[in-house]
Amino acid sequence: MVDVLSVGRVSVDLYARESGAGFEDQQTFTKSVGGSPTNVAVAAARLGLHAAIATKVGDDGFGQYVRNRLADWNVDTAYVGVQPGGQTPLALAALDPPETPRVAFYRGPAAPDTTITADDIPADVIDAAGVLWVSQGTLAQGTTADACLAWMRQRGRSGHTILDLDYRPALWPSEEAARAKAQEAIALSTAVVGNREECSVAVGTDDPDAAADALLAAGVSLAIVKLGAEGALLATSDDRWRIAPTPIDLVCGLGAGDAFGGALCHGLIHGWDVPRIGEFANAAGALVSTRLTCADEMPTVAELTTMLGGTP
Repeated sequence: MVDVLSVGRVSVDLYARESGAGFEDQQTFTKSVGGSPTNVAVAAARLGLHAAIATKVGDDGFGQYVRNRLADWNVDTAYVGVQPGGQTPLALAALDPPETPRVAFYRGPAAPDTTITADDIPADVIDAAGVLWVSQGTLAQGTTADACLAWMRQRGRSGHTILDLDYRPALWPSEEAARAKAQEAIALSTAVVGNREECSVAVGTDDPDAAADALLAAGVSLAIVKLGAEGALLATSDDRWRIAPTPIDLVCGLGAGDAFGGALCHGLIHGWDVPRIGEFANAAGALVSTRLTCADEMPTVAELTTMLGGTP
């Protein structure tokens, strides 16, 4: 059984090394693997879970690089397809500013990761996954969007079906289209996680408590609002918890949410209580923010235990 099956976007990411420099400036870049759902799978695998990513790459050198790196990180690549003639997407990140880097996507008219079909993964794999992780960006384009919604309906809110409100305006024709699709997916999810801006797009408010209320009213069991430098809010129908921020020297905030997601999966799979999950996930996001890249820098359990004051 797969502990975590994450679905959707993949890319080769190029991170500018120069803090505060925009794309209009001279820059040097570090190469890594990216795409939020892919980063979540890497984060979960780094924490010791059996994590798989369902996606597609092109039959080019970048696609081979992605598959090689995922294998290096012990991510299950059984559901990483290769599209003949396809081009693996690229994404460039400028640390301008470092806490919310600018990202430029080069995905072409039909990126391979938008062409997944429901038949690409056996039904029993979907049913048995401890966590099915779906990014809202995955719902924006192509047959992948239909496949994700079909898999979410198939699970019927059993196990952990998590919607990440990962909102990338460049992927959507309008904010209204993104909201409609988010609400359709929220109705099929057991947990939803997003930051203030993403909650505003999905449920019409960036107030953390009001957003949590709206998600719970839609039938979600666990609502999580990431608050950046202010920590995080986690809410159930019975209680809610504010997780204090972890002081850090920030380098790049781009991978924080994905590290948070992998750690959230880790806590849910191990049956932790909600406050413990929140503290662990918040620490994961904070630690990755002290590093330049995302996938290459995902933390281990030992690193997070030490960060939280425990003995690894």
